[in-house]
Amino acid sequence: MRESGILLPIASLPSPYGIGCFSKEAYQFIDRLQEAGQSYWQILPLGPTGYGDSPYQSFSAFAGNPYFIDPEDLIARGFLTREDCKAYDFGTDERAVDYEKIYKGRFKLLRTAYENSNIAQDPDFRQFVEKNAYWLDDYALYMAVKDSFRGICWEAWEDGIKLRRPEAMEAYRNRYSKEIECYQFQQYLFEIQWKKLKGYANEKGIKIIGDIPIYVAFDSSDTWANPELFRLDEDCNPTVVAGCPPDAFAAEGQLWGNPIYRWDYHKETGYEWWMKRLAACYERYDVVRIDHFRGFDEYYSIPYGETTAKNGVWEKGPGYDIFRVMKEKLGEKEIIAEDLGFLTESVIELVRRTGYPGMKILQFAFDSREESDYLPHNYTQNCVVYTGTHDNDTVMGWYRTLKDEDRRLCDAYLNIAGHGKEDFHWEFIRCAMASVAKLAVIPIQDYLGLGSEARINVPSTLGNNWKWRMGNGDFTKELAEQIKGMTKLYGRNNDQGHC
Repeated sequence: MRESGILLPIASLPSPYGIGCFSKEAYQFIDRLQEAGQSYWQILPLGPTGYGDSPYQSFSAFAGNPYFIDPEDLIARGFLTREDCKAYDFGTDERAVDYEKIYKGRFKLLRTAYENSNIAQDPDFRQFVEKNAYWLDDYALYMAVKDSFRGICWEAWEDGIKLRRPEAMEAYRNRYSKEIECYQFQQYLFEIQWKKLKGYANEKGIKIIGDIPIYVAFDSSDTWANPELFRLDEDCNPTVVAGCPPDAFAAEGQLWGNPIYRWDYHKETGYEWWMKRLAACYERYDVVRIDHFRGFDEYYSIPYGETTAKNGVWEKGPGYDIFRVMKEKLGEKEIIAEDLGFLTESVIELVRRTGYPGMKILQFAFDSREESDYLPHNYTQNCVVYTGTHDNDTVMGWYRTLKDEDRRLCDAYLNIAGHGKEDFHWEFIRCAMASVAKLAVIPIQDYLGLGSEARINVPSTLGNNWKWRMGNGDFTKELAEQIKGMTKLYGRNNDQGHC
């Protein structure tokens, strides 16, 4: 079955509150997806953002981002007034997120909602807290304590709570009981709003593709609460951290800094933590894209304290064993394996053995120096093709900066003449949609024909990422009809929502 979808982060949705959220604009986007004949909405990780505002550096592998809670829903519930919402400046640029303003105002607004909610008396809230205690207790305490230390990483907390000594844990729980309950309240709101939105999408014939990073952040409740899962020393400091070796794109490699798993320990426990994490993902998403899938085969390990990634080594990961256990415990689940970058024979074999589709990025195809596996005539059906991802430039931005010889190859392959054609993005999308890949996912910026100003992320940079937002009137009915026409032409149309 041939299908297609659109990639748009929640944060990039329009909304009057400075950042995309589970608001009416999210429901309107789903309506447009249905009108455009799409079957999938792909998003980025939904966790609370930490360092650099990146969704791939989250304070929790289980929690949801409080920024995505819709204030309008809280007004309807009587937890907030419109005057409460107007009291904060969330930013005035509808095309970009101002994270500093969001950070300074959103948690204060949610605190007001908590104080007006009398949530402790709500049996649904109490049931939610009990059901999710296995991660929520630690997350809520972690965030409350982190706030008390003015946001610093847990490695710099006083030893009692850093090392989770029982008397310190009890003292902090008592001292910050209201703050802990407020963080639980935020997660409850996130959960009910997201489930409602996802249910609406599913009713319209739209499945959600979620995204999980293979690693967790060091500055996270996961690492603090479960140090035994990671390669840490007796003082809970990392001994090694994650990254990527030097290559043509990064001369010093990429130093991500995430703690590395003790895979031998995970195996001894039957991958219990991973099974809980994945089970939680499938309560939240229909399909899961696993970022840096090759790390399950081999991972790059860098000694802690190194300033570059040059001195790392490759080490063996759990391989197929973790997916064997997953299939036994969770059943057959839909996964997209992010298998980008240099692939060894063992990585290729792991992807093949799991049966999961890998990814093909069309922007990677046009290197005039060599034949590329990313050229569509080399695809097999069991793959997902993208024009680009959140880590790529937009198609138009990419095309305008291509080397002359690469542009000539691209023009010849797509059978277009000249340079910088205004509708080039449509020809590029056509190439992806016409391929044999069973699923084609196109970032909304490429359908809109936007340039580099609409790029989501430039890897290994800080300060200007994760900010782009779609304008309120951008995804028009006319554009939806145009997308539907091409989707139908190449046999990818979702007829479920068009009875």
